[in-house]
Amino acid sequence: MDRGMGRWWAMGAMTLAVLAVGLDGTVLSVALPTLATALHATETDLQWFVSGYLLVLAAAMLPAGLLGDRYGRKKVLLVALALFGAGSVACADAPSPAVFLAARVVLGIAGAGVIVMALSALPVLFSEAERPRAVGVWAAANFVAFPIGPIFGGWLLTHYWWGWVFLMNVPVALLGLAAVAVLVPESRAAERPGLDLVGILTSVVGLVALTYGLIQAGRAGWEDGTALAPILFGLLILAGFFWWERRLSLLPAGRPLVDPALFRSANFTWGVILVAVGVLSMIGILFIMPQYFQGVVGLDAQGSGLRLVPVVAGLVVGAVPADRVVVKLGAKITAALGFVILAAGLAAGATTSLGTSAGVVVAWMAVAGAGMGLAFSTAASAALSELSAERSGIGSAVLQAVNKAGGPFGSAILGSALNAAYESRLHLAGLPPTVAQSVRSSVFAGDAVARRTGSAALLQSVHAAFIHGMDVALLVSVGIAVAGTVLSLIFLPGRLAEIATTDAARSESGREIVAG
Repeated sequence: MDRGMGRWWAMGAMTLAVLAVGLDGTVLSVALPTLATALHATETDLQWFVSGYLLVLAAAMLPAGLLGDRYGRKKVLLVALALFGAGSVACADAPSPAVFLAARVVLGIAGAGVIVMALSALPVLFSEAERPRAVGVWAAANFVAFPIGPIFGGWLLTHYWWGWVFLMNVPVALLGLAAVAVLVPESRAAERPGLDLVGILTSVVGLVALTYGLIQAGRAGWEDGTALAPILFGLLILAGFFWWERRLSLLPAGRPLVDPALFRSANFTWGVILVAVGVLSMIGILFIMPQYFQGVVGLDAQGSGLRLVPVVAGLVVGAVPADRVVVKLGAKITAALGFVILAAGLAAGATTSLGTSAGVVVAWMAVAGAGMGLAFSTAASAALSELSAERSGIGSAVLQAVNKAGGPFGSAILGSALNAAYESRLHLAGLPPTVAQSVRSSVFAGDAVARRTGSAALLQSVHAAFIHGMDVALLVSVGIAVAGTVLSLIFLPGRLAEIATTDAARSESGREIVAG
């Protein structure tokens, strides 16, 4: 097989693996009502089905990167894929909420291994010039799961046994296993990184506490003690983690989990930060629009998933030419341009009203997706440009850990903005206090109360109030995207830095740095 094409076939194998993990995360949102009945799960159980997975996913990122650098990234990826398939079978066969939650924890551990190892292979497989396009493919695999999960999962739940929404992961995992085994070269650090137990422990505890607090903030608000306490605790522990890593790096025999030297690179540091900024701004669409489609437009989960397809299409349109745009304009201008396009799309979305047509919604979401594709691919490529085969595992894990924390953080920020604006526009005069409180809780509860009481005026108020909240939240997203533009122009280097190895040496390292 041609060496150049072989790299892209390997990329396809890893894209398939990433897609399997993404599908599992999105399909669960569709399956929760069915699981409540099938497993006799309480509301708390359902919350932990989602939260438990996210917490373990965040906690396992840095250890997964260390294991890949130490023992071989292909080995870790294969083990993670096998574990992912087994966890999916366990979910489908779970007889109780406790067993199902345990299976979700297994999926979180496996998902971290798949996501980090797939990304860590890019600096090994691709040259700097090829990397933006490869990152675009990887990003598309992450985002395409958002519409496909609800569409396919909703269809399966409508026509077949609920367990199939998890068993559908198994053939994808098996195909990924076969493709990775044949097509992906083994690689690891030539000098095995040490086992920094203090660093591992503090990073895991800090990320779990921070992620849990952000999830709670999205549910209960920022002022709630169950959100603030773990957020502050997590930030404190993570500050201790970075202090320890820096101290360890200064010792003659010190081998920290995360080498602080990585952050001396403007490409890596600001690439990671800008990826997080992109996720924060884009989460407005992924968090709010399904609520709009289902709570206001009246679509089911499948229809809502279909309406998200333009975002993914736009993402691909923006990501595919990113490498050529970077060559012409440089990374700084390309990333800034992506954020400008993203902000323009979000600003158009912030003008939505009850009378806005479906075509207008499709258009602005596609524009926002294109901007995100261009900015995300460029920023991630900037970070990856500093990662040699020696440290691509842990460097990719840092990028992914920040990326995954951005989702709950963005949901909490935008959820607070949406809820405050939604409640401020509701007209609830004359309603009993308990009914009014129910209407305030969500657009779905408000819609249900209005339809149950046959009040057209209340229905109009609920829908108009939600759209107002949506517009306000999207304006917050616009502000975040504008901040991304400014940060790109000020801090991101104009050109992606060359790492020490040549393209040829990097290509060889992907085939010759073999574990053992």
